Amino acid sequence: MRWGLTIPLEGIPLSRHGEVLRQAEGMGYTDFWTVEVDGLDAFAPAIVAATTTERARIGTAIANIYIRGPALLAMSAMSVAEAAPGRFILGLGVSTQVIVERWNGGRVEKPLGRMRETVRFLRSVWAGERASSELLGVQGFRLSRRLASPPPIFVAALREGMLRLAGEVADGVIINWLSPGDVPRVVAVAREGAARAGKDPRSLEVACRIFVLPPLPDGAIRAIGRRLIAAYLTAPVYAQFHAWLGREEAIRPVLQAWQAGDRQGALELIPDSLLEELLVFGSRRECLDKIEAYCRHGVTIPVLLLVAVGQTPQEQGEMALRMLQELARP
Repeated sequence: MRWGLTIPLEGIPLSRHGEVLRQAEGMGYTDFWTVEVDGLDAFAPAIVAATTTERARIGTAIANIYIRGPALLAMSAMSVAEAAPGRFILGLGVSTQVIVERWNGGRVEKPLGRMRETVRFLRSVWAGERASSELLGVQGFRLSRRLASPPPIFVAALREGMLRLAGEVADGVIINWLSPGDVPRVVAVAREGAARAGKDPRSLEVACRIFVLPPLPDGAIRAIGRRLIAAYLTAPVYAQFHAWLGREEAIRPVLQAWQAGDRQGALELIPDSLLEELLVFGSRRECLDKIEAYCRHGVTIPVLLLVAVGQTPQEQGEMALRMLQELARP
């Protein structure tokens, strides 16, 4: 079983991550996957992991296909692949309208077409070809360096269209914000896409980001969990995803309160059942059992995101290190 970790860890500066990741590798963590929202970018922590670990696989989950030009994306991925030969996976995603449009001045348009074309473009230029794409706005780009072995590509997906596309064009799929019981439905769609493309659907890898809450009193855990859920499920793409999964009735009151400006009311309307389905918390054994349940249902790479909290960055970092040790691979 693989055992992944989301980096960077909260409260720990990137300058200290080399030492921490070497220790984590010794504890049995096999994969380090970066996250890119509003902190560090997807590639700098990956380079740190690439140059300070020996065996672990390193991935981006995700590198946004709208906020970088295709040529820059190809070069950034090649940089990590050179630093960690045979150990890097490029995880691509569309992200959300807030991140792309409000924060980066882009436009989320034709996501399926853009993802398909981005994967095609990357594989072409990594093979040494000169590539152009009208959809991507690229004319005649060729890399001046060659990769001995181009990295696998994973595609992040929520609903059916992108899941099928991931199965069809990618080496793996990245899933997120779902319960162990949701995994078979989601994975089945991605594997259907792989089968349609003439690939062995069993060969499709499935990386899943799993949010793990800190060991705190129950009331504090549930308050943290509700804030996390509200931050994600009020984004239209995640609300639509969970409606597709069958949670439309459960989340409708939350969305109505949120859209009316009643943030506190929305938090209070998040049912305990939603926390228990989507988040991991409790004793070490309870946490490990739930993570292993994701794997039994079809996840091949569980990627833990340790939700470390504290009054200061130092306290956050100390919490993250305790959680890292507590949740090492059994």
